[in-house]
Amino acid sequence: MIEEALGGVYVHLPFCPYICPYCDFAKWPLRRSDALRYLTALHREIAAADRRPAENIFLGGGTPNAYDAASIVDLLARLRERFPAVDSAREITIEVNPDAVRPGDMDAYARAGINRLSIGVQSFRESESRALGRRHSNADVERCVRDARAAGIRSLSVDLIFALPGQSEASWIESLDAAIALGVDHCSTYGLTIEAGTPFERLYSRAPERFADEELEARLYEIAMDRLSEAGFAQYEISNFARPGHMSRHNANYWRNGSYLGLGVGAASYLDGERSTATRSLAEYMDAIERGEPAPRERERLLGLARLGEAMMLALRTAQGVDASAFNQRYGIDPLATYASTIAGFIEAGVLERSDEHLRLTRRGRLLANTVCGAFVTIE
Repeated sequence: MIEEALGGVYVHLPFCPYICPYCDFAKWPLRRSDALRYLTALHREIAAADRRPAENIFLGGGTPNAYDAASIVDLLARLRERFPAVDSAREITIEVNPDAVRPGDMDAYARAGINRLSIGVQSFRESESRALGRRHSNADVERCVRDARAAGIRSLSVDLIFALPGQSEASWIESLDAAIALGVDHCSTYGLTIEAGTPFERLYSRAPERFADEELEARLYEIAMDRLSEAGFAQYEISNFARPGHMSRHNANYWRNGSYLGLGVGAASYLDGERSTATRSLAEYMDAIERGEPAPRERERLLGLARLGEAMMLALRTAQGVDASAFNQRYGIDPLATYASTIAGFIEAGVLERSDEHLRLTRRGRLLANTVCGAFVTIE
């Protein structure tokens, strides 16, 4: 008997031709021997997984297109056999670095069923891009978009980062306008986070004045909301904007607290109410799979208010917000009553608004989303 469908399958491909100084994902410099060994282990992990239909598949990294197109096509064939489509609307995404795209890649991706591309641009101001450690040019991005469109890949997204060292309002507008002019369908905008252990953390400790302060970061975020809205993008989540019909179904599954399976080193899963994350040790991951064992995982089962608080946090990140009736049906509590005092305080502060059974962040609330959403997680 085929089990209940998964909301999504995430596959981590951790190798990069170069390592960016702000990134703390599970990633390693590209070495052919490690990359081939890892791919073989990943194939084994896929083959050992329960066969379940899945609504969406996402190849992330790292730099997934550090692998050649033939390897990606073969990987997708294995995934599609093990995780058959729920319906014809299935979304299959691959993240790409523009400078790593080869001639013919997009045609191969499209034939393999990939219908969504997530392009790691980060900035269209090339001086900012270089400061981030990126090596692509704007011409590389334009060629990537052109090739993807020609191949028939229907949905194109770009990632942009704001609050970069030395970034101004003018240079941020330049990046936003360049993305809009390219005609992409989706834009993810992330405020720069200084991650522990990264070169950017060391740079920040030496010269914090080179980075944006909270006031400038808030202005840049507001510029993104206004500029993208004027261009026809709807903000459907704190960091994500899409033209009609191009919301990321895979990512939306995370925010509605849906089930997902993570495959590969460092990949996270949420199955049957349990969250787990595979080891971030590449050697430990490959050794375990080669012994015929599951990858070591850290596991956590959220119960009670911890589970409800996380569900509130995730829902508040979205434009829809918390639907109290649906929340009650799924979790067996009325969130408006359970969190009444917290909600009242945030409404009075102007960061939450209530309309009938819906609770949403206000525009000001989006600027303070980490504080507002996080408050529900810490309630005991």
